[in-house]
Amino acid sequence: MSKGVPAIILAAGASSRLGQAKALVNIGDTNLLGLAYRRLQHAGCSPIVVVTSSELAFDCLTSVPGATIVINKAPQDGRTGSIQCGLMSLCGDHGRTPRRVLIAPVDRPGWNVSMVKQLMESKNSCKPVSGDRSGHPVILIDGDIEEVLASYPDEPLRDIVSFDSVQVDYQLISLNIDTENDLQSLLENEQTLLKND
Repeated sequence: MSKGVPAIILAAGASSRLGQAKALVNIGDTNLLGLAYRRLQHAGCSPIVVVTSSELAFDCLTSVPGATIVINKAPQDGRTGSIQCGLMSLCGDHGRTPRRVLIAPVDRPGWNVSMVKQLMESKNSCKPVSGDRSGHPVILIDGDIEEVLASYPDEPLRDIVSFDSVQVDYQLISLNIDTENDLQSLLENEQTLLKND
């Protein structure tokens, strides 16, 4: 397995539909941001960058003090803009564009460590697929990373990158935390999510 693949956690969304910051939603002894960070660490990802808004930067820093916190000054422009902020941070840290990077949106917690390890084995940009449902996190490589950096911040990632599919067996892959009903689903699956981290 490839070790030391850098990871970016996307945690800059406004959470307008949910009414609270998704990154800080409690789950077990942590929050969604802490859960994602812990899983990525266990999978061997390093370094781990958290892209967030200026309003959430302090809370993110206290939740995951070992991560690099990067502020997206215009998160309303789109998720690709947040990925670009994370990639630029990694470029600055290493003096070059990373060859591979894992992208994990904080509001898509339906994944586990073994799934990340499967993705890290791929030689191409890829996403996990379980049955007919695809999910997160995703891996970007080489030329796709450069395409993302050259794109508009509001351009959807699916329009920039053609992802290979990595078949996984995980029923929570489509879990997305956007509404109160989604929070209820999170609570109903809390033990499964924590057990598989």
